[in-house]
Amino acid sequence: MASDQPGIFRKAIKMVDMPRPTTLEPPPIDLGKETIGQRIARIRKHRGFTQAELANRMGIIQKLVSDYECDNIRPHPEMLARFAVTLELTTDELIGLKPRKTNDTITNRRLLRRLKDIQALPKKAQDTLIEVIDLALKNSAK
Repeated sequence: MASDQPGIFRKAIKMVDMPRPTTLEPPPIDLGKETIGQRIARIRKHRGFTQAELANRMGIIQKLVSDYECDNIRPHPEMLARFAVTLELTTDELIGLKPRKTNDTITNRRLLRRLKDIQALPKKAQDTLIEVIDLALKNSAK
């Protein structure tokens, strides 16, 4: 019976090959010359947010937004998703894999804030302001 035991142990142990290191080289990805931090800062400014406003909307502190924008720290995938949702774009657009879909967007932050305030007003107040704006534009064109 003692002579059977070594055979049992030999059958129970299965040799497993160790994985070999890959020799494949992934193709390079062109993300442009802009870093992720620079891109976040540019889009944030374009959307009319301060760092503090963006941080507040994301539920983080302003210092983190600053650190991400200065490339002091790299954003975790979950944080990239938060930036994308808050800045209203896809993560592919945020990291530079796809160009941002742009239409004639407003770049003046002060004007953008005013429009957001107007949008929050009741419909009747919005209509009145639009009439005033139309009148002012008409008079300035003369």
